[in-house]
Amino acid sequence: MAKPAAPAHTPMMQQYLALKAEHPDKLVLYRMGDFYELFYDDAKRAAKLLDITLTARGESGGAPIPMAGVPFHSLDTYLARLVRAGETVAIVEQVGVPGLSKGPVERKVARIVTPGTVTDSTLVDPRRETLLAAVALEPASAAARAGVAIVNASSGTVSLRDLQVSELAAYLARKAPAEIVHAESAAPTLRSLLGADAMLRARPDYEFTSVRATDELTQALGTATLAHLDSERAPLALAASGAALAFVRLVNGGARLPVSTVHIERASEVLEMDAATLRNLEIVQTLSGAAEPTLLSLLDRCETAAGSRLLRARLSEPPRDPAVAAARHAAVASLARDQSVPFDRVQDVLRGLSDIERIASRIAMASVRPRELAGLRATLATLPALGETLAASENPLLQHIRTALAVAPEWHALLARAIAEEPALAVRDGGVIANGYDSDLDELRAIQNDSGAFLAAMELRERERTGIPNLRVEYNKVSGFYIEITQSYVAQVPVEYKRRQTLKNVERYITPELKTFEDKALAANDRALAAEKRLFEELLQKLAPALDGFRKAGAALAELDVLANFAERAETLSLSRPVFTSLPCLELAGARHPVIEALVDQFIPNDLRLDSRRSCVILTGPNMGGKSTYMRQAALAVIMAYAGCFVAATQATIGPIDRVLTRIGASDDLASGRSTFMVEMTEAAAILQRATPNSLVIVDEIGRGTSTFDGLALATAIARRLIARAQSLTLFATHYFELTELANDFATCVNQHVSVVEHGDRVVFLHEVKAGPASRSYGIDVAKLAGMPAEVIRDARRELERLERERTHAVPQADLFATVSTPGESSDATVASTLLDELAQLDADDMSPREAHAKLAELIEAARKR
Repeated sequence: MAKPAAPAHTPMMQQYLALKAEHPDKLVLYRMGDFYELFYDDAKRAAKLLDITLTARGESGGAPIPMAGVPFHSLDTYLARLVRAGETVAIVEQVGVPGLSKGPVERKVARIVTPGTVTDSTLVDPRRETLLAAVALEPASAAARAGVAIVNASSGTVSLRDLQVSELAAYLARKAPAEIVHAESAAPTLRSLLGADAMLRARPDYEFTSVRATDELTQALGTATLAHLDSERAPLALAASGAALAFVRLVNGGARLPVSTVHIERASEVLEMDAATLRNLEIVQTLSGAAEPTLLSLLDRCETAAGSRLLRARLSEPPRDPAVAAARHAAVASLARDQSVPFDRVQDVLRGLSDIERIASRIAMASVRPRELAGLRATLATLPALGETLAASENPLLQHIRTALAVAPEWHALLARAIAEEPALAVRDGGVIANGYDSDLDELRAIQNDSGAFLAAMELRERERTGIPNLRVEYNKVSGFYIEITQSYVAQVPVEYKRRQTLKNVERYITPELKTFEDKALAANDRALAAEKRLFEELLQKLAPALDGFRKAGAALAELDVLANFAERAETLSLSRPVFTSLPCLELAGARHPVIEALVDQFIPNDLRLDSRRSCVILTGPNMGGKSTYMRQAALAVIMAYAGCFVAATQATIGPIDRVLTRIGASDDLASGRSTFMVEMTEAAAILQRATPNSLVIVDEIGRGTSTFDGLALATAIARRLIARAQSLTLFATHYFELTELANDFATCVNQHVSVVEHGDRVVFLHEVKAGPASRSYGIDVAKLAGMPAEVIRDARRELERLERERTHAVPQADLFATVSTPGESSDATVASTLLDELAQLDADDMSPREAHAKLAELIEAARKR
């Protein structure tokens, strides 16, 4: 923002501009009296984001200064909105005393708030994790590998993962960090990989070193070495962690983030899903970006914020180990209503409990609020009874949770003694420390609240001691505290009385005791606030040994909440317990799409069977017939099962699935210059590169974004590769009837279709999946249902009839992909054989979509010439 030279500005604006120059990429909130003000471009931006008035503050440098401000007591409300908008904010506070020196009062940046590092309970979404990611790329021209450190400042945890650069976008999509720190040199690569919407923060390259990381991590962990972490398995992620922790320290004004755990992730730990799969299956948000209706919104009936966060993480990254999932299924079964620990009883206890894990981290960072400690106290008081409730179950997982909930009672006792029953919002407001916890504080409060009683007691005592019947102990703002004695009794005044003031008929005195009380009384409020601040800080230090136990209890409460939630959902939604097997398969009886089922009056269930002998289903039928729903519900069943939830089916047998890959629908990415077809091909290429025999692959309408020949050729080649090479469990929906011929070429490929009933000139979609290919697509019938004009429908039917007549006289498109002819067959067969030979020599893995398209056009042209 262009401004006049600094000398042309007022001293205050010179101070502001100097601070703004240190933080040019942040919104600077500058404290002035009872307001935080923003100036120039910051003011204009904040006015739009916060819907506040944009004004002007006189002139500086000969031009009006745009200004907008928010009241200091409402700062948290506005900060929360700015953080949700992805803004980084520098908060400038007054640190000097007004009037002590010439010029403006001294100010400095007290803290920086960024979307990925914020921990304040008033600024973060309690039901979502706020994560900071740091990415380090391999120092090679190809940048084949990357390391990612995920820092959760709210829980004090760090996760490290080294992976292929090609996997980076999918990994970050699952983690959904609010902010991504990276080396300056990696900016172009990351921007191209992650897109323009990614919240990227460039940092100097020298911060991404193993030496820096070792220093940052050892100090954050309080250890002398990192040998116990096995960090050599993720050297790039380790380097990234140093930059992440340095960034957190920077925004916290130099304070380090206390790290409780560091986890080195393995690729085999979770059921992998890329960004396209999470989006297509609408796991945590709809295709339009809404929060509901999604699988998460349907399943989340958790009673605690920590439970909701854990559920979101489990659905986005389900653990891949079937044994872990089976153990959770057993616990869910134990929490069913007819078992010894009914889920509703557990949910009643969980309702209203505090977020122990986050509170523990804020205690460690000395940023916890008094009312959070009061909530922690109430939650600790509940844990013994909850443990007794769980004691009735013999389930191993529930017993493990019960053990973790056994926090030593001394910590509840300490909080009960130290924190007031209903503490103030902030320590600065007073009334946080309980009466009786500290005698000095109690005395200060007594001075504040009971000075009249003190004066009356002293007056009675001094009258008896001195024998002066009209002695009075009083106070006024001018004279302060004093003992007043009439002239007639001056001779009886004790020697320790010191004359303070002489009036017409009385003398006023002060005693050492009264002077001490006066000093305390006049400064009681300030001293009480200072004492409370000191005692509160000491209390946080006393709680430090309990933090590990608090975190374990918090994690156990979240786990219990998710399990009880799954038990409730199983009963309410009629879900069934799945069974795991060691053989690659997915068998569902009476499967349903749980989200859609909740939105409609009647849902038609369907069976599904995929295994090594029946690995690919070519699914045909009309739009609106239910193909996409059928495929999506299969994927959701797998995700729910591995997350520990029962599934929407009467029976479910699931093999060892390593990832779920989907290519569904049509969309473009204009911001990155990618057309609908390019997006389609990119997603399809990712599937072919990653699919294994243990993968569940869902492909819906591949190849529809280009010409018929191109699309059919690509769809056929993609399906063949999935069947023959990847051998993954595949559901392949298509309108290309030619693909149904694949069932003749591959024993593991079968045809299915969604059924339709015709009534005269209209059709009824039964949403029932049956064996065999569909007879036709019914696209014109769907257009009619959509309200297409009648004359358009008539013209379309005539055109369809013409095309079908012509097609009966043409060589079937599928012949191009038939098996190679034997010698002596027709010349057409020889041409086909030659073309197939050329196709066989191609390596699709080494070809870009553009190269594949060009080669296909070349082959088609050659076929026409022959």
